[in-house]
Amino acid sequence: MKPVVRSLLETDLYKFTMWQALLHRHPGAHGEYEFKCRNQPEFPLAELKEAVERELDHLCSLMFTDEEVAYLRSLRFIKSDFADFLTVFRFQRKFITVETDGPHLRIKAVGPVVHVMGFEIYVLYIVNELYFRRFDQAGALLEARKRLAGKIAELRAFDKEPHRSNPFEFFDFGVRRRFSGDWHDEVVRTLAREVPQYFKGTSNVHLARKYNLVPIGTMAHEYMQAFQSFGVRLRDFQKAALEDWVQEYRGDLGTALTDVVGMNAFLNDFDLYFAKLFDGLRHDSGDPVEWGEKAIAHYHKLRIDPRTKRLVFSDSLSVPKALSLYRHFGDRIMTGFGIGTRLTNDTGIEPLNIVMKLVRCNGQAVAKLADTPGKSQCTDETFLAYLRQVFNHYV
Repeated sequence: MKPVVRSLLETDLYKFTMWQALLHRHPGAHGEYEFKCRNQPEFPLAELKEAVERELDHLCSLMFTDEEVAYLRSLRFIKSDFADFLTVFRFQRKFITVETDGPHLRIKAVGPVVHVMGFEIYVLYIVNELYFRRFDQAGALLEARKRLAGKIAELRAFDKEPHRSNPFEFFDFGVRRRFSGDWHDEVVRTLAREVPQYFKGTSNVHLARKYNLVPIGTMAHEYMQAFQSFGVRLRDFQKAALEDWVQEYRGDLGTALTDVVGMNAFLNDFDLYFAKLFDGLRHDSGDPVEWGEKAIAHYHKLRIDPRTKRLVFSDSLSVPKALSLYRHFGDRIMTGFGIGTRLTNDTGIEPLNIVMKLVRCNGQAVAKLADTPGKSQCTDETFLAYLRQVFNHYV
């Protein structure tokens, strides 16, 4: 059986953008990442332990090729010294462990953040692909192709609707929970061929390079969470994270993530300075319509024309949900839609709801307080309670 990881480029773009920012500004940070499955899988994930160990051994044998680094250098926001770092980088097996706890799989990556942060996406799609290999492949792919054809038909039917003043654009965000690498490749290739007027890119850097698509991504929760441990007053960690991002990218990659401690707390920090510097905001928890209305109201309050900004939706999206949100917001603000599992793992088999999150940084707990109950994560209840109090967040 061929290895799951085919290329070190096959990860989300925001892994590279966060990696560069943290390497330049906080190279000594130490982090702990933990794997978690939020739902009950059909087969105990603990049974995958030996196979996961083999796949991690393979991952740690890989290095970026000259051609892959040259592609990254071609992206204007990737700096020369970071590309040079990647030419000698190799994942260290000693920093990641795999254990079992009854039916559960326990995977931890502990070490310098710039050496362990990259494990996340590979671990997630390794576990996902190994799990789904146990099902009937032909039957699953037959159903997946039928459902993909239905999505394409729905998008073609949308052609006949009166469009809003801003275009409808969606992206593939499905690398981490995909059915398989081959199916992910087929989905992206098919969408790029069949609906190029709407399909505008992928977070998968390997597939972006392969199919000459725009790689999509800016920052994730771990980047913002890390600043809870970087010596700034806890109340100010979001402003510190946004300021470092501005200084690192100076106008590029201008989509800010809003739900590390909830939308309300984010908007309290997202003042006129940041609202002018960032191109838009990304939604990842809570009611998307309510979130979008809050964002538009905030821009109006700051006397910024919302039509000059963009809202990117990325929480549990499907094509119908994306189209519905576009119909609601498309005349008032630019939009974008990152669709993940429902593009790359829509087979009729229940997907795994797996994550691998930063839980400690520099020896202290860090947390995410999402606007959706169940998406918050922290291993230290005392710190979580303190964070809720500081930001008045009680979802």
